[in-house]
Amino acid sequence: MFPEHRDLISQLKTSDAHFLNLFDKHNELDQKIKNIEAHIEHGAPEEVEELKKEKLRLKDQIYAILLKASQA
Repeated sequence: MFPEHRDLISQLKTSDAHFLNLFDKHNELDQKIKNIEAHIEHGAPEEVEELKKEKLRLKDQIYAILLKASQA
């Protein structure tokens, strides 16, 4: 996710607890979606869609923080 901001992501993960929380939640949702789609975990298609929407909301928040930090 956002390879062009790899260094900034590393920096924010160590200096911004809110950013780290968002980043970790995004990764957890990503793994849960993959597990459901691979039939490792049980989940209804509707649940997967909701998880994907939440993951996208988190990604948008992460991107907004990255933009703000890169302009500072």
